[in-house]
Amino acid sequence: MAYALTILFEGINPKEKTLLMTYPETKKDYTTDNYFGTRIADPYRWLENDTSTETKNWVDEENKITQNYLEQIPYREDIKNRLTEIWNYPKESAPFKAGEYYFFTKNDGLQNQSVWFIKKGLEGKEELFLDPNKLSADGTASVSLLGFSHDKKYIAYSIAQSGSDWSNIYVMEVASKTKLADELKWTKFSGAAWKGDGFYYSRYDEPTKGMELSGANKFQKVYFHKLGEAQTADKLIFEDNTNPNLYFGADVTEDEHFLVLYASAGTSGNALYYQDLTSLNNKIESLVKGFENNHSVITNDGDKLLINTDLNAPNKQVVLVDPKNSDPKNWQKIIPES
Repeated sequence: MAYALTILFEGINPKEKTLLMTYPETKKDYTTDNYFGTRIADPYRWLENDTSTETKNWVDEENKITQNYLEQIPYREDIKNRLTEIWNYPKESAPFKAGEYYFFTKNDGLQNQSVWFIKKGLEGKEELFLDPNKLSADGTASVSLLGFSHDKKYIAYSIAQSGSDWSNIYVMEVASKTKLADELKWTKFSGAAWKGDGFYYSRYDEPTKGMELSGANKFQKVYFHKLGEAQTADKLIFEDNTNPNLYFGADVTEDEHFLVLYASAGTSGNALYYQDLTSLNNKIESLVKGFENNHSVITNDGDKLLINTDLNAPNKQVVLVDPKNSDPKNWQKIIPES
């Protein structure tokens, strides 16, 4: 099927150019679904199989057409040069402190990824900590710092390749910048909440081979990883077999009294669970139910939790909650909504 498009390129010498674009033939099949007695055609569903040779060939042909069009824009190189010029300036992030060290990123202007540096104290010498640009040949590996151990000796960080949501978690000793042998796979949108010589993190089951980038991710789970042990030895901490689309985040209070779990069904609203870590026999219990409101635990005050919430307070309020008596009617207002 061919389409003749009239495109007006406006450059130094404006001119009108007619470009004939011939798109590849796209197969239509007879796939249908029956919804309550009504048949709905889905003739292009075969394109959802992103690992098939047929789909790959179709995408390659589409890309050829796109690239041919882009290459004929007369001022394309001028745009590239101007963008390169205005992007090319040094950048440095605001620092944050963890233990004795300040952490910050720097970019010389055109680096694909900003580079992590550390300084021991405000007057310390600037040291290279982690350069994501050296983790892949094309500079598309990205690094996220996930969480420090409570003594700030170790940091867990993740590496994602080529813009993928999948990431692997690693651990580094901060002072020596020594990478440990630990490697945790099949994580997405996970943090690292430390307790002692290990941390809680979220992961999915290993996907079917060949479906890593196209298979649906269901039933995220929370595990505990102990430093030095293989991922296969990690302890399953929490899962919800009734809701496949929940995802979880973990946090541990500074005194390691409580584990707090965040359960979300989307980008807004979350339920809370908790576990009293002062006893190995304590189970994970519900703290705040439902996904209609947003709640975050700030810290604990002994055996109670200080929570920032918008429940019954659209502008948010800070409340003190006894986990063993956590009905909202029993919450103590510390900072009311204003």
